[in-house]
Amino acid sequence: MGKNLYQKVWDDHVVRQLDTGQYQVFMALHLIHEVTSPQAFGMLKDKNLKVAFPKRTFATVDHIIPTDNQVRPLADDMAEKMIQVLSSATEEHGIEFFAPESGAQGIVHVVGPELGLTQPGMTICCGDSHTSTHGAFGCISLGIGTSQVRDVLASQTLVMDPLKVRRISVEGTLEAGVTAKDVILHIIRTLGVNGGVGFAYEYAGSVVDNMSMEERMTLCNMSIEGGARCGYVNPDDTTFEYLKGRERVPTGADFDEAVTRWRSYASDADAGYDDVVVISASDIRPTVTWGVTPAQALSIEENVPDPDKVEGLEKNLITDALDYMQLDANQPIKGTKIDVAFIGSCTNGRLSDFKSVAAVIGGKKVAANVRAIAVPGSEKVDKEARELGLHEVFEAAGFEWRLPGCSMCLAMNPDKLVGDEVCASSSNRNFIGRQGSPTGRTILMSPVMVAAAAIEGQVADAREVFNLEGGEA
Repeated sequence: MGKNLYQKVWDDHVVRQLDTGQYQVFMALHLIHEVTSPQAFGMLKDKNLKVAFPKRTFATVDHIIPTDNQVRPLADDMAEKMIQVLSSATEEHGIEFFAPESGAQGIVHVVGPELGLTQPGMTICCGDSHTSTHGAFGCISLGIGTSQVRDVLASQTLVMDPLKVRRISVEGTLEAGVTAKDVILHIIRTLGVNGGVGFAYEYAGSVVDNMSMEERMTLCNMSIEGGARCGYVNPDDTTFEYLKGRERVPTGADFDEAVTRWRSYASDADAGYDDVVVISASDIRPTVTWGVTPAQALSIEENVPDPDKVEGLEKNLITDALDYMQLDANQPIKGTKIDVAFIGSCTNGRLSDFKSVAAVIGGKKVAANVRAIAVPGSEKVDKEARELGLHEVFEAAGFEWRLPGCSMCLAMNPDKLVGDEVCASSSNRNFIGRQGSPTGRTILMSPVMVAAAAIEGQVADAREVFNLEGGEA
């Protein structure tokens, strides 16, 4: 029997098995940011340790940086302190730092791929749960905690157990207006927020094969929301074409040699899996969340659930979520009023996300009651979008075009909900309080669905608002 990609990458990076039964695994690439790394550097200092492989470590700032004014010193003293600590630590240890206004700053999971740091066959880690994003390139990419960031800084290794592998094959053709965001929300809805515990997810099938790299990144980004430790797509010609010519990628004959090596990591045709799930593209519609986890989702055509139709814990979970979201059982999700519209994050803050919205919002206006912001995922995305005039299209429609950062995804910066505002968001989590207000409410959806909601002032079907026919948004 052949091997799947997870097994191949694991075999290439395992250092040894420890007495505990766990394994020490070498990390080919370590990405750090200002939230989880300052404490880790402090731990190194306490033990008088140096960073083992500084040339395999790269830093950026994203979580706490404001998106309206990034002039230093930042208005928030704590945010400024965190950047200063990261800047000093990276200088001391010889780590490359993508500082604001360097031209390369941005959300860590946008920066890594766009610079070509993320490459097939790697093991990648970062002190951020959505590190699974990088799996789109055929990597094993893992989110880790601060103490593990310390361990990787000190040893370039991570201690872990091997994962089981579930192959999720999405077959068929997506309907017009159905995007990668809808696919992953549908998968999480189907398998549940705990369905992937102990697993790596391998995304496959004709739908995934036909996705662009940025769509695959959206898919892998939310693997963690389904409980999986990581998610990946086998590298193919789409992967190699994306990487070709990027700043940190080999060129010429070295690139050709790299492609041969990268291609070899793809799962063998006779590879084994611990589980296989097949999903039909025809079952996927524009999908939004109604509750307080990404699994509490439904298609735009459906009504929110009725807790009286289920029993036990599920009844309680639905009842609590409806109460928090201020929704009635059986009401249509379509038509739910919104106050804020947010397009951005490591899930949907790439150039293609903004292009897909700019292609349909021309001539339309954001509803008067809605505050709408568009936040590019990096300085490179911002630059490219401006060169294409996308920011002008957004601004003409009533969106505010912001500077790069995580922004409203998690509100560790000034971009927050107020009171019980409802936000149509292209981000990845709709947890209670996630967007800065303990009573704020988040409805996850694709960027084009966020745009439709912003224009209508309520959750809406982008296919109807933008007359989408014959292709994907």
